[in-house]
Amino acid sequence: MKKTVHSIYISLLLFLGISAIFGGGALIISPSGRLLGGLPLSILKNSPFSNFLVPGIILFLVLGIFPIFTVWALIKKPTMPFASYFNIFRDMHWSWSYSIYCAFALMIWIQIETYFIQGVGWLQMFYMLYAIPILIVALLPSIRNRYKLL
Repeated sequence: MKKTVHSIYISLLLFLGISAIFGGGALIISPSGRLLGGLPLSILKNSPFSNFLVPGIILFLVLGIFPIFTVWALIKKPTMPFASYFNIFRDMHWSWSYSIYCAFALMIWIQIETYFIQGVGWLQMFYMLYAIPILIVALLPSIRNRYKLL
């Protein structure tokens, strides 16, 4: 059971990272939004952006590369003083803390996105709700015990 829960935990973060790499990558390659089915630039009218390049870069890095890096760290549990410096949960391995950061980064991203586009679609709802299982699974005793520092 513990192995299954851990696999779910890793899979949740992996899906987030991969989907953000594809979405962010598509916005970087095509800042007009055409690559994502003709995403209209008009939805950015209440944002500081004239196209999707900067949001694509942020999406790619923060919700794409960062969760993938976190998955690697959750599996390998490397000692990295620089990464540990940003760990606010000192009794836990920094990779576990970073998984919590990923979930909150996703929530913040969706809140900012809905504010700028002044609307909520199914994709925003999906990803806002998607952050919840990441947090729930991360907080399960079997996961916490796996990453608790001795």
